[in-house]
Amino acid sequence: MQPELPGFVARFPAGSVVALTGPGAPVDQPTWRVSRDVLLELAGELRSSPETRFDLLLEVFGMDYPDRGDAGGGRFEAVYHLYSMSTGRRLRLKVPVPESDPVVPSVVSVWKGANWFEREAWDMFGIRFSGHPDLRRILTHDAFQGHALRKDYDAARRWILTEDKIWQPKLEAPERADSMFERMTINIGPSHPAMHGTFRMVALVDGEEIVTSEIEVGYLHRCMEKMSETHTWQQVIPYTDRLNYCSSFLNNVGYCRTVESLLGVEVPPKAVWARTILSEFSRIMDHVVANGSTLVDCGALTNFWYLYQVREEIYGLLESVCGARLTVSACRIGGLLADLPPDFEARCRKLLAHIPQFIDDVETLVDKNRIWLDRSVGVAAITGEEAVNWSFTGPCLRAAGVAYDVRKAHPYDLYDTVDWEVPILHGGDVHDRFKVRMLEIRQSLSIIRQLLDRGMPEGPFVVDDPHVALPPKDACYNQMESMIYHFKLIMDGIQVPPGEHYGFVEGANGELGYYCVSDGSGKPYRVRVRPPCFPIFSAFPTMIRGASISDAIATLGGLNVIAGELER
Repeated sequence: MQPELPGFVARFPAGSVVALTGPGAPVDQPTWRVSRDVLLELAGELRSSPETRFDLLLEVFGMDYPDRGDAGGGRFEAVYHLYSMSTGRRLRLKVPVPESDPVVPSVVSVWKGANWFEREAWDMFGIRFSGHPDLRRILTHDAFQGHALRKDYDAARRWILTEDKIWQPKLEAPERADSMFERMTINIGPSHPAMHGTFRMVALVDGEEIVTSEIEVGYLHRCMEKMSETHTWQQVIPYTDRLNYCSSFLNNVGYCRTVESLLGVEVPPKAVWARTILSEFSRIMDHVVANGSTLVDCGALTNFWYLYQVREEIYGLLESVCGARLTVSACRIGGLLADLPPDFEARCRKLLAHIPQFIDDVETLVDKNRIWLDRSVGVAAITGEEAVNWSFTGPCLRAAGVAYDVRKAHPYDLYDTVDWEVPILHGGDVHDRFKVRMLEIRQSLSIIRQLLDRGMPEGPFVVDDPHVALPPKDACYNQMESMIYHFKLIMDGIQVPPGEHYGFVEGANGELGYYCVSDGSGKPYRVRVRPPCFPIFSAFPTMIRGASISDAIATLGGLNVIAGELER
């Protein structure tokens, strides 16, 4: 149900803020249509007013409706997803943008996390954000022509980066009278192990101190959101694997849950049970890679081998389920790829007995290690208020004292049927980001143990609906109806009813969201991914200002920036 507009909205001109209700209106969360003339003032009120207190901007992105045209209110839409930490409420703003004048006021002055999101909307759709501090391309290079996510852009079009269009950083900082050093510009990446992916940092240093820095991303950009528009709903699943490839199963779950909500499909209990268990094992796997690489960046190589063993053991479980390890594609819309292996529970219990010893050993090695403490405590600290302002979610936010976890705040699957806690710390630094992940690993083990003790539910592993799930192979070989259903699903895809839905799960890096729009065909009209590490990485230059290069490397490992999720 759409709530009534808050009292302060009456101050705005009539019709400039309208709650969308009735047939055809979004039903997943309250949605307002907002005139761009009042957007900036409204955003400030939504954040500061006690009636609303939407302090977290989850994302900003574009939509393209070429058939609508400017006469229909504007070909484009700038869409904003807001969240209130104090009330748990969500709100979607839709701002119509005409093609003839695609300009919207920037809200960076209200939410710092809007910075990169607005740059992405400009890059992909050509929506200009007036007042933005640095509006330029972010996922494509400067020789790229056009805007890739517009509906009239050819999905097969490529542009070569020419030498004259190579990205140039804008490093500007006032001189310091007390400096004893000549300033230097340091480049790290995009091909450098310290960067943990194909992105680049250029820093202006005064001696050992970083005066200012800039980040360039986009080297890995695949535009999976564009590819999703040319494939069926089921064929999008392997693209989600390649977002955060350190915990790909979590990406599968988030996407499939969103499409299932559009379809109104209820997933069988066995699939929900298995999804919850495998999600938590995937979270453990992601956390040990994040913490292991952070320790390596600080010189503690031995710990990485301990933690990497945990990752390999969990990969063995995933391989037994679906035959794949890194990018698993183990989910299907309506359930799972295949039934669970007979020894699934035994494998899980073996991991529960095996993993804690490695976690204990690593904590014994580093918890009182003076080198590690010097490299992590107080480094790149951020307050909870600032983390929310930068749109942080996940372990990086909880390490700053904000106890927001989708699994607890908005339970899904079986998370509200087990006992567990949301670990939080208050330092907001490299050390606390490490410790929060270690604490979360133990919570995940507890969740898995409780679900195993409950026992595997009986029944199918995927929904029994031939319009959604492929019939069994033996049925296809022996029944004409099953063969027809199989043919239709493969050739035409699942026919998802028209509508839109924002689904979200707790990914390894925070709130992983999918905004899916269907036009009633077998292919998505739009699949928008809310990548948790995208706004987190946007704060990186601010977090390392005044620190050393070695501090920057330790900070990056602790933020756990995954290139596939960052650039999509």
